[in-house]
Amino acid sequence: MSGTAGPRIAVVHEWLLDFAGSERVLRDILEIVPQADLFALVDQPDEELMAAIPRRAKATSFLQRLPRPRRWLRYYVPLMPLAVEQLDVSAYDIVVSSSHAVAKGVITGPRQLHLSYVHTPMRYAWDLQHEYLRAAGLDRGPMGWGARLALHRLRQWDVRSANGVDVFLANSAHVAQRIRKAYRREAEVLYPPVDVSGFPLRDKKEDFYLTVSRLEAYKRVDLLVEAFARRHDRRLLIIGDGPELRRLRTKAPPNVEFLGRLPTAGVREHMQRARAFLFAGIEDFGIVMAEAQACGTPVIAFAVGGAAEIVRAEPSPQPTGVLFAEQSAEALLDAVRRFELDAARFAPLSCRENALRFDRARFRRRFEELLRSHWERFTSIQVT
Repeated sequence: MSGTAGPRIAVVHEWLLDFAGSERVLRDILEIVPQADLFALVDQPDEELMAAIPRRAKATSFLQRLPRPRRWLRYYVPLMPLAVEQLDVSAYDIVVSSSHAVAKGVITGPRQLHLSYVHTPMRYAWDLQHEYLRAAGLDRGPMGWGARLALHRLRQWDVRSANGVDVFLANSAHVAQRIRKAYRREAEVLYPPVDVSGFPLRDKKEDFYLTVSRLEAYKRVDLLVEAFARRHDRRLLIIGDGPELRRLRTKAPPNVEFLGRLPTAGVREHMQRARAFLFAGIEDFGIVMAEAQACGTPVIAFAVGGAAEIVRAEPSPQPTGVLFAEQSAEALLDAVRRFELDAARFAPLSCRENALRFDRARFRRRFEELLRSHWERFTSIQVT
């Protein structure tokens, strides 16, 4: 659907600040429909994001003018439904929303097809509400009650706005299940694009473990730090930044090293060298785990969410990692022990071949097929 004579298309994304997982999906969507206009609540990209997505938003919301969005974005959440509803996409035939918060709530009319690619329903408003409130220190007192009321209203809006979506696509079976639970809607699973060619295989591994994560409470990097505090003979490198950094550093022993936020090239180099990649949180999909597999690096992860769909664990004849069933330091250490009993059985080439299931070319081909077929079906109904 890349021709200029085709339907007019708008793509709506929440914010353009850095080149994270949802922005990798956005990059491919914009390449599939290069004629589309881009809309965002906030457009203040960093250098890496500008290199990956040079196109800037045609229009932004009033949040663009509020101070310090990188630091204070979480405090603007109650304003986001209003902000996304102010984006005017009425001139377009197709609206594609790339949504992990409120993008799917953009207002569309009955003669517009709205296809929403959902990275996740809002975690902080649904199943991770209590964890977010604890992390923000809002789990008690008058401020806590105010935050709970705001999230209650946000959930109501979230369900109501789902009625404006014609087609839901989910980035994993885990997210499709969450969409079904929150919105009572079905979604087709389309795994996000992984730049497999950009993460080359490396057979030779070094003696350290690695995680790459935004340092938020729900990512459970604290479990990794706690586990390696009991194993001073093992090294853990942590790439990433976020509000939990200071707290995690105070708990970390000398064998746990924080490298901060690195560009993609630095992340890739560490992934290629790591003995194994660790993840203890619940990820909706987890592109970073698939990127580690592309480098030929086994993944040791909590067996819920996207990790269970990415990692081929035993008894697979060609396992690519180890999954553990309990979110605890003990379970993680046991998984590391099981991995080390015979690390050679997790062949780098098997990991690489596993990652090819999520290659960008597959995503692009399927996304274009779905967009075309749903548009043809939508227009045929409009005619009748």
